Amino acid sequence: MSVSARTNGRFGSSDGAMLLRRLTRLADLLPHEIKVVRGARANVEEVAAGTQLFAEGDHLNRVSLVVSGWACHQRILSDGRRQIFGFALPGDLLGPWCRASTIAQTTAVMLKSGRIADVTFMRDLLLDAPQRFPGLTSALASLQSLHEGYLLNHLVRLGRQTAYERVASLLLELNHRSAAVGLVQGISSPLPLTQEILADALGLSIVHINRTLQQLRRDGLLDVRGSYLQLLDADQLTAIAEFQPPSTEASTEDWRDFRIAAQVR
Repeated sequence: MSVSARTNGRFGSSDGAMLLRRLTRLADLLPHEIKVVRGARANVEEVAAGTQLFAEGDHLNRVSLVVSGWACHQRILSDGRRQIFGFALPGDLLGPWCRASTIAQTTAVMLKSGRIADVTFMRDLLLDAPQRFPGLTSALASLQSLHEGYLLNHLVRLGRQTAYERVASLLLELNHRSAAVGLVQGISSPLPLTQEILADALGLSIVHINRTLQQLRRDGLLDVRGSYLQLLDADQLTAIAEFQPPSTEASTEDWRDFRIAAQVR
């Protein structure tokens, strides 16, 4: 990870509670698994917006939790054009959480300043003795399934949907993900993304993004005010975008994947 624009801290009880809330939405944890998460003593870093977390081609063996702030996975072409593949919201993990190490296929950058915690200990517990932590293993397997599902949804957006459908789909997905970690209040959810960022994610020009957001507002479907999104007619938006959240079903037998990973460490 980049060492610029960051300060160190400690993983507090509220951080552990947030991680626990995220994991228990994905799987049922046993009492000793809950104790492990609650008792975690992980290093936490304050990271400024614009900080590079890792670069494409880096060797990754650390697992990081986005405690607060937003990040993205991106790739930049030689002429400066950027493609954003996906976003990391609070409660999301960065790095190889289902294996000992990997090579980064994208560059990860903080879009909104926040806190990043080192939770490699959790992955290492599962690699060492996955059968002792069936709930945690199932939760991380579900998280992997979600990650793959979001990527497939993004492929459909870029490959087959109109600009109107693309914007509706992405904003619905971000709202759904924010709700999963308790960040939605009523019809409002955080959206700390500029129109330029939305354009780079959706393969559209900034002008096209602006016009599409205006049209969605005129149609009474959503509104973006400052850094917040308001879904005015979520049902209609869902129908327009044909939005379906990825499945999070994962079997407690998924620890076998971790056992295989452990054997090749």
